[in-house]
Amino acid sequence: MSVSDIPDRPSGRRRRILVVDDHPLVREGLAKLIDREPDLLVCAQAEAADAAYAAALREQPDAVIVDLSLGGDSGLDLIRRLQEIPRPIPVLVVSMHDESSHAERAIRAGALGYVMKRESSGKVVDALRRVLQGKLAVSEALSARAAERFFHGGHVANQSPITRLSERELEIFRRIGQGQKTRQIAQDLRVSIKTIQTHCAHIKEKLDLPNATQLIREAVRWAERSGE
Repeated sequence: MSVSDIPDRPSGRRRRILVVDDHPLVREGLAKLIDREPDLLVCAQAEAADAAYAAALREQPDAVIVDLSLGGDSGLDLIRRLQEIPRPIPVLVVSMHDESSHAERAIRAGALGYVMKRESSGKVVDALRRVLQGKLAVSEALSARAAERFFHGGHVANQSPITRLSERELEIFRRIGQGQKTRQIAQDLRVSIKTIQTHCAHIKEKLDLPNATQLIREAVRWAERSGE
């Protein structure tokens, strides 16, 4: 997304934004960033998916900024729920998760934009304004990958095996890479230990990993590379 692609600031009333993130400092930082803009304001904040959904119905914001990890909740599930209401709300994902493995999943769930938290505040605001206009706001690298996939019939050379994982499998793989144990993952995701073990078996099969030890090693390496 180049500077020339950024639309002019809209005139008239300030557009109302709901900020959803499970870290208070991040929420407050985003709120201050948005409230400094003459055409934007934060109408509500939330740290969990259910509270965010309730706030969206109550406040009817013009757009929602959401992270993908909301404690034990999934930001992707929240994005889907926001698209199912009578007046779907535009969503911009602002996340620490690497876009190479998460952005396309967020867009498929219904988000219009994806910005990593390491980007400048200006890029966040620019992306938010694009989303408010109903336009896609993703990096040039992601746009190029999507175009390549389109022209090659859905296949991109050297595509990471991680893309074979489902959203739930990727979430479990990420948590394993962060050092979480099976019981902790099950508690956080509100499922049984057996369910997590079944997902792990599928992950090993899809990534061609022979055992649990190799699964842990690969998950840790992936987490380190992607900054998880």
